[in-house]
Amino acid sequence: MGIPFQMGIVIFVFTYFGAWLDEKYSAGSSTLYTIVFSLLSVFISLYNVIRQVKNINKNN
Repeated sequence: MGIPFQMGIVIFVFTYFGAWLDEKYSAGSSTLYTIVFSLLSVFISLYNVIRQVKNINKNN
């Protein structure tokens, strides 16, 4: 039950941070930081889910 919430929080925080960086450092309407950090957060979340599922299967 906690895995989806963890994924959502990680993706939200990284995307928000990317948007903040875009506002602060990007000239014009560039969304490069938002895209990079949101994709990075998805990969981190998937890695975390796979790691947790492996640990659950190992314990059973």
